[in-house]
Amino acid sequence: MRALRLMNWKSEPELVEVPKPTPGPGEVVIRIGGAGACHSDLHLMHDFVDGALPWSPPFTLGHENAGWVEAIGTGVTAVHEGQAVAVYGPWGCGKCARCRLGIETLCENPISAPIPGGGGGLGLDGGMAEYMLIPSERFLVPLPDNLDPFAAAPLTDAGLTPFHAVRRSWAKMTPEATVVVIGVGGLGHMAVQIIKATTSARIIAVDPKQAALDVALDVGADEILKPDEKTAATIREMTHGHGADVVLDFVGSEATLKMALASARTLGDVTLVGIAGGAVPFSFFSQGYEVSLQTTYWGSRPELVEVLNLASRGLIKSEHTRYSLADSAEAYVDLAAGNVKGRAVIVP
Repeated sequence: MRALRLMNWKSEPELVEVPKPTPGPGEVVIRIGGAGACHSDLHLMHDFVDGALPWSPPFTLGHENAGWVEAIGTGVTAVHEGQAVAVYGPWGCGKCARCRLGIETLCENPISAPIPGGGGGLGLDGGMAEYMLIPSERFLVPLPDNLDPFAAAPLTDAGLTPFHAVRRSWAKMTPEATVVVIGVGGLGHMAVQIIKATTSARIIAVDPKQAALDVALDVGADEILKPDEKTAATIREMTHGHGADVVLDFVGSEATLKMALASARTLGDVTLVGIAGGAVPFSFFSQGYEVSLQTTYWGSRPELVEVLNLASRGLIKSEHTRYSLADSAEAYVDLAAGNVKGRAVIVP
């Protein structure tokens, strides 16, 4: 079968022929219906070297996956052949306190996981192939009847990650509150929808691209801004001098972090989701009083169930650009150039 594989660090992926996987005891093989291309894959390709992670190439890319159960190994009872499923991407040990809660992103015993700190498309073979091997049935979530794998695939990260970030600050997203979403691309436009579907807060979207802002308006943003040196002051003017109750930064550069801190209301939340690598000083007076700074990483399996439920009810939907497996390498070229609308989804 064909697969898009990262063969070495600091290289471009290659479409090659590999054997079709077969399931062993407790394992499942799925036929891929969609695999999302993520900005973090670009970091994998270009920013890492040997020894930086507990795993290394070669492996098949694609950690946002959904499809249909093709074959099951002995002992598998939670899914059946032909069933439509989404893949929960973080693969932990399944036994530590975090994993037992379904928070395998934060596995505290990674040495006993299928691969330490990784998963399918992150050290092990992912979904940018015709078929994918899943090491445990607990990593599969049955899809609601009216949600197909192509639509579900990007939700496993581009939907789950912003859902987790939004969920952490739900208590502060009251009807009187203002939420600022910085960067409304593949994840940010999902955050706007999730906030709109689950709260009554006012939403201000910030992005330099007019096309992204237009999408944000279409999916529920109340106000849009292009960033400049006065953006934080503008947000304060729009909130009667108070600032935003919650700021979600889906970029993570030094400039956006400074903007986020300067925009936040006292007692507000500033959540860093993007991994552009920015940093800012943190001190008693570097932000408003009692502003909470937090990071997030992906989300939990129970949260993925909630995300898929929201999508099945038509409350959220990932904007996407479709690529064939033959053109999958081109998807990353377009992603790096900023030419992808929403999420790039590869369909074998």
